[in-house]
Amino acid sequence: MAPLSWRHHTLLQALLSRGPLSERDFHAVFAAVSGKNPATHQQLFNENLLKLNKELAFLQFELRACINQYDGTVYYGVVNNIADEESKLGTKYSVPQIAFYKGLLEAIVQEAGNDGSITNIDALNVRLENQVVIIDGSQDSQSRLPTSIKNFSMSQKEKTLNELIRDCWLSYTSTGKIGLGIRSFLDLRSWFRGNDIPSCVVCNEACIKASSCPNEGCNVRIHEYCLKKKFSVRKASRACPGCGTEWPRQEGEVNGDDDANEPDEDQAPPANRSSSRKRRRGVKAELVEENENAGPSTTTHRRSLRSAKAEAVEAAQEASSAGASQPTRTSKRRKK
Repeated sequence: MAPLSWRHHTLLQALLSRGPLSERDFHAVFAAVSGKNPATHQQLFNENLLKLNKELAFLQFELRACINQYDGTVYYGVVNNIADEESKLGTKYSVPQIAFYKGLLEAIVQEAGNDGSITNIDALNVRLENQVVIIDGSQDSQSRLPTSIKNFSMSQKEKTLNELIRDCWLSYTSTGKIGLGIRSFLDLRSWFRGNDIPSCVVCNEACIKASSCPNEGCNVRIHEYCLKKKFSVRKASRACPGCGTEWPRQEGEVNGDDDANEPDEDQAPPANRSSSRKRRRGVKAELVEENENAGPSTTTHRRSLRSAKAEAVEAAQEASSAGASQPTRTSKRRKK
């Protein structure tokens, strides 16, 4: 395999230095280094990503794409595929900060409303004691908790919360609550599956923010952007894939039957007919104005004026007709 070119290195450097990039930003970087638009050269774009991942696989890394479940935006980022003790040391966060993040993660994914977010107050009230087993593998009592965890104050929690949001591990949702960040969606795919987080029946990704089937006895969940894709077909069945219950429409979703009043393709656009009428009216107005300004004239002059008016109206009608009929009418006038 040919070695990576400077273009590949530039793409990797952009992702590593700037963090996860939105699809629009990553496409802009690719277009700048390759001179090709990924939207029109999708095969070339995919081939470059495949070559990058083949080289990154030797280092247990992967260039991965994921969707921000809060707004449906696609992001690209580089993730580590191995979770050993050495890789766990490569972090700037302390032990109590990591325990705090894990507590927030559990609170968000277990949120009962399928909103995938918690309030700021609930986030600051997350207890770190429940994460001690995850940290050191022991079930110590309250008296034997590490001092760093017992003394982790409210101000430290607030500072850590801001750092996690800044580093894209967490994020503020559109409602002002705290949800998972894009780095969590990128890096924790295996964690979601290992902890039995319900997955979307359309894309098979974990459902952090999703819509549930209206049937309380059904466990089907679908992301909001997957719902739009699944039910985007006109007059498509909105039955739940699990139980067949009619899936309610989302707020702001347009009913497919509303398209029935749209004009057919074979109908002439009303704008063209209107412009043709305006042109004919304009020609008539000009002829009338010329006639009024000319004053009394001979019968011969009046006849020539009527003839000019008739020819102008006929020319305007021919200009508004279909292009296929124009050559035929022109040839007939020439024969005459």
